[in-house]
Amino acid sequence: MSGIIHIEQLRKSYFMGPHELPVLKGISLDIYKNEYVALMGPSGSGKSTLMNILGCLDSPTSGTYILNGHDVSKMADNALAEIRNKEIGFVFQQFNLLPRLTALENVALPLIYAGVPKNIRNEKAMHVLEMVNLTERSHHKPNELSGGQCQRVAIARALVNDPSLILADEPTGNLDTKTSYEIMDIFSNIHSRGNTVVLVTHEEDIARHAHRIVRLRDGVIESDEKVEDHVHS
Repeated sequence: MSGIIHIEQLRKSYFMGPHELPVLKGISLDIYKNEYVALMGPSGSGKSTLMNILGCLDSPTSGTYILNGHDVSKMADNALAEIRNKEIGFVFQQFNLLPRLTALENVALPLIYAGVPKNIRNEKAMHVLEMVNLTERSHHKPNELSGGQCQRVAIARALVNDPSLILADEPTGNLDTKTSYEIMDIFSNIHSRGNTVVLVTHEEDIARHAHRIVRLRDGVIESDEKVEDHVHS
């Protein structure tokens, strides 16, 4: 199996004057192609910090992070940004859509940064909107869509660059239960198409949609287990 994520003895500390505040205390983790992993942990466990490092939004203090063959632990910010745009699709709790743009234009945004010509951009954007069952809403703006539809637009945007990794941070945090399960069904479909998905959540029932749950506590991995009983609606 080929590893998408290889992390060895990852540490992250924040420094307040002379004081060192260790947040990640030596994390080692491998995530393979087409795995579906949930990262869990109470507030202060280090899961957000780990998520930011996985997403190349932050660098570790020490240790190694290899993302799809690239050693990103030592990269400068501009190189990190380039890897981030190419390798990672992000889905956030807040959707982060641009209000003046239609669903289609929001989804096509990463392709503009990648320098893809407009006709190909729109074609790819429509294709991923179809994957999240939103073709008929492609010309609606975020304020004309429900929360669940906005999150589907955000998922389509994360997929449009064909990233090697989908990172979802509390993607159902702002949604009601029924809509949450619809969104989790979409993640299951994305995973079954061959995508690697890492989901950060503090909700046990959401985590159980994944196939493996990694639990953090006090900056270390407390447990790492396969989920036997998959939730299928």
